Amino acid sequence: MKILIPFNPDAQQFSYKNEALYHALRDSMMEGKLTYGTKLPSSREAASTYGVSRGLVTQVYEMLISEGFVEAVPGKGTFVAYRSGPSKIPSISNSKVDLSVWGSKLGEAIREPGKAHAGDAGAPVGASLQEMGAAPAERIEFELAGADAAVFPRQAWNRCLHEQVRSSDYTSRPLQDPLGDPALRAAVSLHLRRSRSIDADPDRIAIVNGSMQAIALTMQLLVNPGDPVIVESPGYGGARRAAAAAGGVPVDAVIDEQGIVPQPWEARLLFVTPGRQFPTGVQLPLARRQELLRWAGRRGGIIIEDDYDTEFRYAGRPIEPLKALDREDRVVFIGTFSRTMYDGLRLGYVVLPHWLAEPFRVAKKLYEPHPAALLEQRALAVFMNSGSYERHLRRMQRIYGAKAAQLRLELEPLSAAFEWLPNEAGIHIFGWWKGAPSDYAAFMAECGRRGVIWRDAASYIGNGNGAAACLGFSHLSAAEISRGTALMAEVLRTF
Repeated sequence: MKILIPFNPDAQQFSYKNEALYHALRDSMMEGKLTYGTKLPSSREAASTYGVSRGLVTQVYEMLISEGFVEAVPGKGTFVAYRSGPSKIPSISNSKVDLSVWGSKLGEAIREPGKAHAGDAGAPVGASLQEMGAAPAERIEFELAGADAAVFPRQAWNRCLHEQVRSSDYTSRPLQDPLGDPALRAAVSLHLRRSRSIDADPDRIAIVNGSMQAIALTMQLLVNPGDPVIVESPGYGGARRAAAAAGGVPVDAVIDEQGIVPQPWEARLLFVTPGRQFPTGVQLPLARRQELLRWAGRRGGIIIEDDYDTEFRYAGRPIEPLKALDREDRVVFIGTFSRTMYDGLRLGYVVLPHWLAEPFRVAKKLYEPHPAALLEQRALAVFMNSGSYERHLRRMQRIYGAKAAQLRLELEPLSAAFEWLPNEAGIHIFGWWKGAPSDYAAFMAECGRRGVIWRDAASYIGNGNGAAACLGFSHLSAAEISRGTALMAEVLRTF
């Protein structure tokens, strides 16, 4: 029996004919029109039926095979391997949130090549280092850096990269989904299911160029000019800037020793870091997490959950992310590989509510018709599927745990001046300055002249109240941590 599917090789919404054929076949399988076990026509037959080249059909079949939609049986043909059925996500009538005016117009904008929107690419986390004065003999930076390059598994990672270099065909135009490499999205889905109890379908996962891109795009899709956006204070400055760039009005939420304090906010969007509040590092208790979800349900709102470095946990039992507790599909979950792998790998991921996945794909396609860093994406998928990523995380937990314990112990002589907050996870320690802000500025400047610098937390405090320090340690050796804290204590004794 000849299989016919609705296929327009010149469909305007696709850049290439292979995309049109791929989506026609994939959609037919997901909608149950092509059922499990159905034999697809040969590449020669399909090429003749649809008026395309045989090579194009072969390329599309290979993509469907790699994603598990079909399987090739030697000597017999290509068969549908996808079993259609009810969605894993229940239909929730009241979970959908209206897109912003910008988001609602995406359908028009993506079809008009001459029309574009300006977006905020996202500035780095705002905080300047203290002035150094005369260059010291040695400089120790307690900066908020990423992974420790000295212990990164270079050989294992390089093997994955080289494998992709050898196997890639740079002369072809492979099908590229703006949401990212399918193999990496599947690997992220499996990792989140095992490590965070998040059941995320790969179709609702997008690979992004760092978490800031996910935050900015989500804000643009959901925020209209004048909309209030709840942000933590102190909190991540990138979220505040993204809200403002979308025309929203950032509204400070109170942070105490347990994290964000839930309130009946008159808003529909909340940005929060419950796993490890940024920058204080405290973990939001389960009762407050549940209250945030109840707030979102009552308000018909959405929560952006930024899970920036909780993979590194040294003590205590991790509480499930908001996304794992979410039963109404109201949480956007964001993670990054820049801290777990290395700074130069600008890859992150976002798990989207089912109704937001397609608008996000179209929005990302507006800025990036084809995903960036595909070589690294594919190498990372292999790295994760081989077990190397989880082995790397376990090793770094041991190494960073030892560094965190050492730094906390050696900061005790400075406890007269700082209130160091507990840190059971992550790669920095946060401390409130107990004295006057002017004294803190003088202390910081003198330490800088001696060669010790750190991240001033002033830019994270929206209301400008108080002075605080963030001391990153992941990139420092044990000897550097000791010398840095000793110099800080020596300077403090002169005040």
